[in-house]
Amino acid sequence: MNNNTRFELSFKNITQLENKLNFCKLNNIKNINIPCKGLIKKELFNNVINYISKNFHEFNVTYHYSLYHQYSKNKVKSYQDFLDFIKNSYTNRSYEILLVSGSNKKKNFDSIDALGFLKEEKSLKVKLGIAYNPYLKKHYNISSERERFKRKISTGLINSIWFQYGTDIEVLQNELTYLKKIKEVEKLNLFGSLFIPSKQLITRFKFRPWKEVYISEKCLFDLDNFFDFTSDLVSFYKKNNITPVIESDFSSSKKLDSVYSFLENER
Repeated sequence: MNNNTRFELSFKNITQLENKLNFCKLNNIKNINIPCKGLIKKELFNNVINYISKNFHEFNVTYHYSLYHQYSKNKVKSYQDFLDFIKNSYTNRSYEILLVSGSNKKKNFDSIDALGFLKEEKSLKVKLGIAYNPYLKKHYNISSERERFKRKISTGLINSIWFQYGTDIEVLQNELTYLKKIKEVEKLNLFGSLFIPSKQLITRFKFRPWKEVYISEKCLFDLDNFFDFTSDLVSFYKKNNITPVIESDFSSSKKLDSVYSFLENER
């Protein structure tokens, strides 16, 4: 098992968060991610940071900062909020930041805009993670991801890449090969989203597919194929030094055992 594996927590309130954090402590899980989506935004998002900082010092936390979900009034106010968040992260060294534009990018205020503004903050030294979706061009006919990546990486503010989930390893390999040709990528930490297959996951995705997340019909209509793919993906991550980020619910012994069975039995 990869001891650096990260676990993303989902919750609706502080009580649920506390229960999941205690489960993590009980099971010696130290690396956690807090998303910024759904109910986890604005006041709850800020409360979560304060709560974890005050009560759970043992965790290595990565907070996802969504410029879409944290947007407030206008881009000037929204950028100031983000800048304050960045500054707070350097007075509280217990967490890192993954910057995302969000599911619906705000006009003139997405991750590229925010990074451009940050670059002008001469007295501020900051390193951030950025998301990368390898599947946009082939499966969604969106060809801008590589160009956007170049613009982000050119700011010199990036220390990690977080790959979006998908079920096309050939595409993932092609994009990884492309990225590794870029000099700045050599020193970056790589992370990759991982879901544990289940009938519930398949049902949810069929009913309401997640925006710009590609899951093949081969996986959606045959759970055994989905299991096989997941084993292949774990092996790919290990081979390429990509740290898995578990996005499936893992907050029971049975579910956590299922996660570890994939991580320990990769091909």
